[in-house]
Amino acid sequence: MPSPMTFDDLKAAVRDGQIDTVLVCFVDMQGRLMGKRFHAVNFVETSHRETHCCNYLLATDLEMATPEGYAASSWEKGYGDYVMRPDLGTIRPVPWLDGTAMVLCDILDHHTHEPIPHAPRQILKEQIARLKALGFDAMMATELEFFLFEGSLDHIRKSGFRDLTPISGYNEDYHIFQTTKEEGVMRPIRNHLFAAGLPVENTKGEAESGQEELNIRYAPALDCADHHSIAKHAIKEIAWQNGHAATFLPKWHADRVGSSSHVHQSLWTGETPAFYDPDQPYGMSRLMGHYMAGLIAYAPDYTYFLAPYVNSYKRFAKGTFAPTKTVWSVDNRTAGFRLCGDGTKGIRVECRIGGSDLNPYLAQAAMLAAGIKGIEDQMELAPPTKGDVYEDAKAGDIPRSLRDATETLRNSAFLRAAMGDAVIDHYTRAGEWELEEFDRTVTDWEIARGFERA
Repeated sequence: MPSPMTFDDLKAAVRDGQIDTVLVCFVDMQGRLMGKRFHAVNFVETSHRETHCCNYLLATDLEMATPEGYAASSWEKGYGDYVMRPDLGTIRPVPWLDGTAMVLCDILDHHTHEPIPHAPRQILKEQIARLKALGFDAMMATELEFFLFEGSLDHIRKSGFRDLTPISGYNEDYHIFQTTKEEGVMRPIRNHLFAAGLPVENTKGEAESGQEELNIRYAPALDCADHHSIAKHAIKEIAWQNGHAATFLPKWHADRVGSSSHVHQSLWTGETPAFYDPDQPYGMSRLMGHYMAGLIAYAPDYTYFLAPYVNSYKRFAKGTFAPTKTVWSVDNRTAGFRLCGDGTKGIRVECRIGGSDLNPYLAQAAMLAAGIKGIEDQMELAPPTKGDVYEDAKAGDIPRSLRDATETLRNSAFLRAAMGDAVIDHYTRAGEWELEEFDRTVTDWEIARGFERA
């Protein structure tokens, strides 16, 4: 499989005239790629060390507005600079753009060059380091679900986001004939991402008209989040290049199934799967039981990081494969947490709560923090739930509104201890802003910003 480019590879490609542009990017609060396009010669000569951006970019909403109330940056503080430091281990070609490469950056304080604590990539790095101190590495995989539409973004915008016709006419879950019709978009997505060094496994039709899913092979947690963000960006660009619109809005229509982003996770010690014990029920080690107990017990605390917008909560509905309960079950898609690969070395837990709008760095970090808490406190895992979990009156509920999730986040002593007050206060403010301005039903505004800006 192709690997990301080394810095030496990039310098050679620039010298040979194969690469003339370098996208220097970081991931913002919403999970989007932000940054600059550098002339490749400038990047390899000087800007590979660092560049700068305005610090408001980690304190905006989806509309790029600058809400008041953030401690980290504000009009009063003058919106100064952050340092963008390229992680040269993330350099890769961008095959769907001519002569272009990409690198991801970490965000640092302009004066001290210390990491910015509320930057999504840094938040995940902190939890990975905590886990490493316990002797474990996290392996993760995310599923990207999204909708494709017949028209382009320009066409849909000019029609007032009312001419919304999915690319297919019926449920295409696993349907080969229907997805053959969509290969004009989906084949370039698979091949371009693979050529960019992402370990793409497959695409498939999902359980609604025009709904697609991209699956990327599991990887270390930080790589997984990087892959997710790059893939999401690429899907939108490649669909646009082919005259179609792609949206990761979790619930674009009240009568349609929503889009999720399930997160698979397991812990390893070197090459040894720490979640596997062939002598225990389901092949689940006691360590995995502790991890899952924390994951489930603290799910309400971190739901905001899985469902960060008003629209996110419209996805949680009975009978739509979107969970409503914080319990686990064995290979049961009605539960919030599904045990997969039971009895094998591939045993893992799948969190099914997250929507397609999650920021993978924040979601993975929060779940790792919960799992670490479970391990540290030796929490005991309750028995699995069986049958239709939607009808389980004893099961705990997922917060059903952004208001509830934001308030739970604000009051979470566990997350404040794991991530720090500054981080939790920062993202609580983001939830508050969403509520202050946009706490209403599915609207033209939600659809409009979700198509092109999310």
